[in-house]
Amino acid sequence: MLKDVGVVEEGAAPHYSRIVLKLSGEAVLGAVASGLDLPTFERVASEVARVHARGVQIAVIIGGGNIVRGMEASLKGLDRVTGDYMGMLATVINALAMRAALEQLGLQCRVLSAIEMHQVAEPFIPRRAVRHLEKGRIVILCAGTGSPFFSTDTAAALRAAELNAQVLLKATKVDGIYTEDPVTHPSAEKLPHLTYMDALNRGIAVMDSTALTLCKDNQMPIIVFDIFEAGSIEQVVMGEKVGTRVDGGEVPIEKGAKV
Repeated sequence: MLKDVGVVEEGAAPHYSRIVLKLSGEAVLGAVASGLDLPTFERVASEVARVHARGVQIAVIIGGGNIVRGMEASLKGLDRVTGDYMGMLATVINALAMRAALEQLGLQCRVLSAIEMHQVAEPFIPRRAVRHLEKGRIVILCAGTGSPFFSTDTAAALRAAELNAQVLLKATKVDGIYTEDPVTHPSAEKLPHLTYMDALNRGIAVMDSTALTLCKDNQMPIIVFDIFEAGSIEQVVMGEKVGTRVDGGEVPIEKGAKV
């Protein structure tokens, strides 16, 4: 269930004009153990619509963990490359579900895939994706990078750089990064800010190291926030202090911090 975090002032101008929103497969699970929970897709779509209504250009990339994880499949004996391609196909299913939810709200969307499948999606071409954004369409990116051994976090970091986004939003089930796991350590403290190097050196579970390094090299800020708080995407886009920001600033954090 979504939690309401308040209403953003209607007349205010967005802090960001082009964003990449990364959703994990778990973020769209909702009440089901696995597979598709269409009401959750509809709730997320309504959150995206609120941001789009402010004139923000939005590219959405969704993981496939609610259907299949390539890494987990490989640990159970499946060939890693095969498992990763299965995971990429799972993201296509999620992308189509998200497109359907957004189109029900009257929004124009385009699904762009890193693996060519012309019957269901356009091939990902950076200039084409940017043109869709400029025309006010929501772009939904799927199939990861199109290559095995790379996570959808890495794909999100890569696409954010390719599309010249101003920020990468990492939507999770936790409202930021904590000194310890807040689920098992209720006394854990939330960290409003940390640096790329802090996250890399201390192994903080914000994103995998490849994704973090891509963001660091391209000076792409990351904001980690709770997707289940109603209005949270809009608050981030409007520049409010929501979740945890990861960027190149020199702000130390405590040892052992993690999401």
